[in-house]
Amino acid sequence: MKLSTTIRYGTRLMLDMAKQGDKGPVRIRTIAKRQGISEKYLEKIVRLLRKGGLVDGLRGPGGGYVLALPPDKITMADILEAVQGKVELCPCLDEPEACIKHLSCKTRKVWGEINQIIWTKLQGISLADLRDSVCPSEEEMEPADKLMQF
Repeated sequence: MKLSTTIRYGTRLMLDMAKQGDKGPVRIRTIAKRQGISEKYLEKIVRLLRKGGLVDGLRGPGGGYVLALPPDKITMADILEAVQGKVELCPCLDEPEACIKHLSCKTRKVWGEINQIIWTKLQGISLADLRDSVCPSEEEMEPADKLMQF
């Protein structure tokens, strides 16, 4: 499974805003410079986040964007859903009729269970959790191939 650039950049944008705390609205240009992301791309993402109710825009001098909710009330699942919709490992999980084998598929249940585990984990991580966490060093992180061993 690979997360889209939109999801990754949307999470970075939200985390950047959460780190600003109560310093007031943040301009997209400022976030783009700090994050090394195209301003145009962030504008597209912030529109999705506004539509999802996670970000508010303030016009005028000193305007910019602020979180619509406190960081502890916004989860990673909320961010993913706002920028891309619910992420499914297989299209048949959301639309079983899309696959002619959905009634007899032996793997669909497994993909559904894995998808639910991922979604539950994302619902349990708030923007405040991310903001307040300490990034692990490379040595502390488990390699993906180690996690995939059975």
